[in-house]
Amino acid sequence: MSETNGVPLPTLKAKDFTTDQDVRWCPGCGDYAVLAAVRKTLPTLGKAKEDYVFISGIGCAARFPYYMETYGLHSIHGRAPAFATGIKIANPTLDVWLVSGDGDLLSIGGNHTLHIMRRNVDVNIILLNNKIYGLTKGQYSPTSETGKVTKSTPDGSIDSPLNPLSVALGANSTFIARGIDIDAKHLTSLMQRGAAHRGCSFIEVYQDCNIFNHKAWFYASQKENRSDNTVSCIHGEPLIFGAESNKGIRFHDGALEVIELGGDFTEDDCMKHDERNRLQAWMLTRMRYPEFPEPLGVLYCDPDVPAYDAQLEAQVEAARAQRGSQDLEALVRGKETWEVS
Repeated sequence: MSETNGVPLPTLKAKDFTTDQDVRWCPGCGDYAVLAAVRKTLPTLGKAKEDYVFISGIGCAARFPYYMETYGLHSIHGRAPAFATGIKIANPTLDVWLVSGDGDLLSIGGNHTLHIMRRNVDVNIILLNNKIYGLTKGQYSPTSETGKVTKSTPDGSIDSPLNPLSVALGANSTFIARGIDIDAKHLTSLMQRGAAHRGCSFIEVYQDCNIFNHKAWFYASQKENRSDNTVSCIHGEPLIFGAESNKGIRFHDGALEVIELGGDFTEDDCMKHDERNRLQAWMLTRMRYPEFPEPLGVLYCDPDVPAYDAQLEAQVEAARAQRGSQDLEALVRGKETWEVS
């Protein structure tokens, strides 16, 4: 049994994080699977329900706080990272989770998402990527593929899609991972690692919108083809995939390539995953189906970068120790004042 301030915590289960609110997502939505995975994850972290805060923006995924028996805030469009940052700074003891979609976090919220990662605020970000705007009924999103036909792009999108993992790596997020909505066991392990990471953890989840973009990720999520179209990134292990583990990823002549094992190539020719290697992580984030399998797992992790909130708290304490107590009116007036007569 875990303790908080010396007080034993009760043993919690997934149902303890379930509210009395009806879950209002479309039947079959991938959000249900992610919600179940989060509820299964939190009891394993050894904290009280009151230690958690769930923050969201706007969109289907943004209903998350209503369905978690924790503290929560359904904030405004794109500004969830700003709210999450403020909450973590105000009370660093809270375990802050941010759950929202690709439209919210990468369009109007793109700037805020970049800066929470750049600052390395100790917040767990779960981005549900369905490559569409679901709440507003099927417009293309920042992650929709070029040529996507939607209500807002009837002749096909001419935009180049954002790659969330590349964006996270470019913004210096210190923990970057990817999972799939229906793989609850894998998602739970990623969330446990993200929660243990001191700094900004960013987990992209391939999530199916079965109403407006059904089967967008089925090539990577379904059992019959997942093994051929995804590769598990396990630290220290070679990048091998395929239904019979007969394919691998090799680094050759400055680039990655898919190789067939059993003939000219063996497991020793495959690149071994190193989650501390930023250059390798960048190459993994740029692998695109169908030329390459989709990388799943922890692509990058640097536990040595200090978290923003911890540094800020130390800075404030140092200032208090150096300057002592301050008079608020004197601080507001400042040293240079004058009177206008």
